[in-house]
Amino acid sequence: MCKLRVLAYWHFLLRPSRALIFCNHPGYLACKATVRYADDFVCCFEFEEDARRFYVALEKRLAKFNLELAADKSQIIAFGKKAEAEAKANGLPKPGTFDFLGFTHYCGKSRHGKFRVKRKTCRKKFKISVAKAKEWIKSHRHIPVPDIMEVLKRKLQGYYQYYAVTDNSDALYRYKEQIERLLFKWLNRRSQRKSFGWDKFQKMLRKYPLPRPKIAVNIFDMRWEISS
Repeated sequence: MCKLRVLAYWHFLLRPSRALIFCNHPGYLACKATVRYADDFVCCFEFEEDARRFYVALEKRLAKFNLELAADKSQIIAFGKKAEAEAKANGLPKPGTFDFLGFTHYCGKSRHGKFRVKRKTCRKKFKISVAKAKEWIKSHRHIPVPDIMEVLKRKLQGYYQYYAVTDNSDALYRYKEQIERLLFKWLNRRSQRKSFGWDKFQKMLRKYPLPRPKIAVNIFDMRWEISS
């Protein structure tokens, strides 16, 4: 119930037909696109001054409801085809990035050298996922190995279902490697004697293999579905 109320509340705050005064503001009218999930959202503008006007107007509107933006999660950045050139002109090594729904979105290029938005698992979410896996393996290291591997198999498959999007393969393989390292460490702490050497551990992984990452969401297919 609470989540639905939050969704409805933000829908009221941002929806043009309900927030007429706010949405008549020039900054909002200049917004080219808005992507929102629950209370997280990204607004896209062509010009920086429009983005800054919108930011100020949004702060004022939220204040009417005794709300405020999270300063550590709110930012205005140059992003897009011209962002790299703008960053270099300002003495920066590369354009800014932003985190949204567990992914870090950054400016990249296609195989043909054209601009393309790319995504990778954001560092904070990656660390949290590894920490959770560590606690589970540590606390369940005394149960039979086949049971441990079966649960980890399902956990990895669930992780891939969310994070296995185009351009994120490297992060997925790093996560799988972290799981294997944690397994090796904690299975060797089941008793005072070392249970596995590295060769024996690799043999165990061949017997009870963990799933390899495979892209589950192809961004290009999604773009085709949206445009068709």
